[in-house]
Amino acid sequence: MAKSVRGGKHWVAAAAVLATAAAVPAAQAQTSTVNVYGLIDMSVGSYKAPGGQRQTLAESGKMTTSFLGFGGSEDLGNGLSANFKLETFFRSDVGRSGRFDGDGDFTRTASVGLAHKRYGALNLGRNTTSLFVSTLMFNAVGDSFGFSPAIRQYFTSNTVTGDTGWNDSIAYSSPNLGGFRANLAYAFKEGQAATDGNNWSVGLGYGQGPLAVSYVVQEVKKGAVNDTKTQQLGGSYDFGVAKVFAQYGEVENLTTGNEFDISGLGVRAPVGPGAVVAQWGRLDAKTGADRSSLTLGYLYNLSKRTEVYAMAMQEKEDGKTNGSSYAVGVRHRF
Repeated sequence: MAKSVRGGKHWVAAAAVLATAAAVPAAQAQTSTVNVYGLIDMSVGSYKAPGGQRQTLAESGKMTTSFLGFGGSEDLGNGLSANFKLETFFRSDVGRSGRFDGDGDFTRTASVGLAHKRYGALNLGRNTTSLFVSTLMFNAVGDSFGFSPAIRQYFTSNTVTGDTGWNDSIAYSSPNLGGFRANLAYAFKEGQAATDGNNWSVGLGYGQGPLAVSYVVQEVKKGAVNDTKTQQLGGSYDFGVAKVFAQYGEVENLTTGNEFDISGLGVRAPVGPGAVVAQWGRLDAKTGADRSSLTLGYLYNLSKRTEVYAMAMQEKEDGKTNGSSYAVGVRHRF
């Protein structure tokens, strides 16, 4: 509980900073913009989970979950701006909204906030977690729920709870200070069961030149079946001929007492107009089955907005037959 209180102090301080910035006499608003953007990802492939049956499917979102976004900003003067984002997932294979039946309308992002060039940004609503952003940044396959070992082992293997975005949250992002950044987030309990609590997270990062590193810690008690605390350290280095990635994380299930160690190594090497990607990941459980995954693929850029890809993944889990999946697809940004 003490940790939640400390998290609350962070966002209160952030709110005070931006309130001070807003109080400065502002010049008349200069510009206001609204953008429509998004991504459509479709693939055809064959999938077999460890111990499961093979299926051949045409699927949406195996490399990146398809989404549609609306975003805008208004210049309020003196370095201050107002911003909003509304982003909704959809499944192009069946023409339905959401990641699954029953998913909310804007579960990717639904936020409004203020940003200042000197003091940073404060956003309220449903915000993407720093843990998810760090996980996708520091593995070679990015945010792929279909083929990234890191994404799958953190978010689809019954380890981390609380989803990739938090409802009823307030998130602060510092400005870039010589390559250093900080992110703080707090999600309010708001009418959940008496046994539930608040969420909090702290993220620290550095990125300049070929080197980037991050450290994230979060605790989830809001609306989750099991409370969890997660720590993750990630890094990457771009050698020019190839970019290498490394991750290590610990997930503690505060409800069951189970613990997980998650490790990952990856590489992305430019080849022709695209890149070869390889990512290995391992999940070690204190209680239960250990798992490991290896993904290989090639991403071919047809343009700045469109790419085609071919991916293959092998998965192993103690006590089960091996899994293997492969797919070819197209990812288009607009």
